[in-house]
Amino acid sequence: MSKASIRKTTIILCCVAIGMVGFGFGLVPLYDVFCKVTGLNGKIEGPSGFTDDRVDLNRTITVQFITNIHSSLPWKFYPEQDTIHVHPGEITRVVFYAQNNSPRIMTVQAIPSVAPGLAARYMHKTECFCFTTETFKPHETQEMPVLFHLDADLPSDINEVTLSYTLYDASKSAPSRNLSRGDGAHIV
Repeated sequence: MSKASIRKTTIILCCVAIGMVGFGFGLVPLYDVFCKVTGLNGKIEGPSGFTDDRVDLNRTITVQFITNIHSSLPWKFYPEQDTIHVHPGEITRVVFYAQNNSPRIMTVQAIPSVAPGLAARYMHKTECFCFTTETFKPHETQEMPVLFHLDADLPSDINEVTLSYTLYDASKSAPSRNLSRGDGAHIV
């Protein structure tokens, strides 16, 4: 091989490596756009205003709540109720509890998901601990509310919706943005 062909191959390989790194960083925003457009994977947008006051009293939807904790967290995290029944369009408040069982201050972030994925575009949250990071003192327990409604236009073949949260350690990322009300609850 000549020096020119070795140099050309090296330049091509460097460009491919740089392109792969750039593509890796670009996947997250591309995935978010894809999920927003298609409604796949149950990704939920941030806070939404309540603009539709229609409540469909002829339908009842079962909403199941599931919590997961990343394996590195020595925490407790659970909903007050595992399952509730709501009417599409009805504003509902549910409460989750989290407890930091570690001896240090920790900041966490909850990542939501909705199943079936199509239901995500009909799930509207106006208040949720998942919109911000939450900081807990050692052994502190917090009540964390979620205020949501399922759009009255939820397809008629969807009778059950699962709202799942996975709690991750966010201590090394941005500081908490929650506001304490003084009674242990947080305004998010």
